[in-house]
Amino acid sequence: MGANTSLSLQILLNRGAAHLIENFGSDELKATYCERMYSGEWTGTMCLTEAGAGSDLGEIKTSAVKQADGSYLLSGEKIFITSGNHDLTPNIIHAVLARTPGAPAGAKGLSLFVVPKIRVTTDGSLGDPNDVVCAGIEHKLGIHGSPTCSLVFGNSGACQGFLLGQEGQGISLMFQMMNAARYEVGIQGLSIAAAAQQAALAYSRERLQGRSFSNKKADAPQSPIVQHPEVRRSLLLQASYVQAMRALVSYTGWCMDMAHVTKGEEHDRWQGLVELFTPVCKAWCSDWGFRVTEWALQTFGGYGYTMDYPAEQYLRDCKIASIYEGTNGIQALDLVGRKLRMQEGRPVKHLLGLVAEAAQSLASDPILASSAQQLASAAKAMGTVLTELPARENGMMLTVLNAVPMLDMLGHMVAGHLLLQQALVAKAKLAALLQERGVAAEDAAAVRALLTESPEAAFYHNKIQVAIHFAHRGLPLVAAQAVALRAGETAPMDAVL
Repeated sequence: MGANTSLSLQILLNRGAAHLIENFGSDELKATYCERMYSGEWTGTMCLTEAGAGSDLGEIKTSAVKQADGSYLLSGEKIFITSGNHDLTPNIIHAVLARTPGAPAGAKGLSLFVVPKIRVTTDGSLGDPNDVVCAGIEHKLGIHGSPTCSLVFGNSGACQGFLLGQEGQGISLMFQMMNAARYEVGIQGLSIAAAAQQAALAYSRERLQGRSFSNKKADAPQSPIVQHPEVRRSLLLQASYVQAMRALVSYTGWCMDMAHVTKGEEHDRWQGLVELFTPVCKAWCSDWGFRVTEWALQTFGGYGYTMDYPAEQYLRDCKIASIYEGTNGIQALDLVGRKLRMQEGRPVKHLLGLVAEAAQSLASDPILASSAQQLASAAKAMGTVLTELPARENGMMLTVLNAVPMLDMLGHMVAGHLLLQQALVAKAKLAALLQERGVAAEDAAAVRALLTESPEAAFYHNKIQVAIHFAHRGLPLVAAQAVALRAGETAPMDAVL
């Protein structure tokens, strides 16, 4: 995703569409489409958005009328369809939300259909075009290698589709693909940020400008900008957020695995964390991933603003991640409106308990104690906001108004917790390495020499430094936002806009 975002989007949606058919399609649909999609012979899309409906899926107007042979004829238009049309594969399989005659109004009346660009004959070969037309391709800020299309279904009355599941199940089935895509868009934010940070670090080691902080003599040679304190601060902040995002999506993936292999209360506990973390992965990683690309571009100075270097493309490509697959505002509303309340609030209570316990366990650590204190403060602030805001007379409005900062607070808290867990492991690994090399931890010069010559030792050392830096630069944002939220300020609602 970091190397080629445009291509990765096609793979992401193809896997998701194929998985829908695998789980909810008939045996005939599975035999016709799954292997060819999973192998990459054909690709797939997700067709939800319509002009005038946007994120409000209940306003979808595309229709589907059942035919005598059990198939459906679809008619309607979809916009912003990623990889909706291209020449890379001979067929494109669309997963389309549409409304059947007499279906209830709103999202509950939607059904889900498989609609191939080219019809497939009974022997598996490609037949005639299926009356799916690309009406236009968007000219956009980034991901220029990914065609974002407007599609017209059934303009000639001959667009054939096949039902997945039962009529009226469209939204519930589509959430399988939507939730997976939201998690993967979080990975997209991480990946582009990581690529940008790596490019900035490489550039800072090569770019000569100014004199070293330790040698300001006029006749001193120019030094790489990586030696300047401000550049070093920015680079470590970039690395801190990249590693924080990677920790969050990796831990969420592990929770998915645990939910998959457990049952009963244990399954509910892991699945609760998956549900809780999914909107956080999507929104927190795409928001802060974009900020990392901005910091990385700044590292390049004026060159970062040109197309001679990759920084400007990383910034442009990353921005869309906070918008599609449900805007980050929608992710925040999902978090405060559903995920914090599910299972009577047990998942978030469990999470707060884990964080508080971890902070307490590090309270006397000679290196990580002050960072652990920042984590404890963040967890306390988070818990206070979650308890106080809903209990107020205007609690519902305050919660909705502050959904985005609440998600941001939760993302920072979880990320800080995970980075400190990594730092604890890294401390032990580094200590073992020092002992193995016969280097005394108290001998600063010998330790620095080892860090310079051993990439492994430098890796563990930097893991600790990243956790400390994030704890003191990222975690205080939780307490700061808690102060703002607890003030109960409602100016956005009172203003005349």
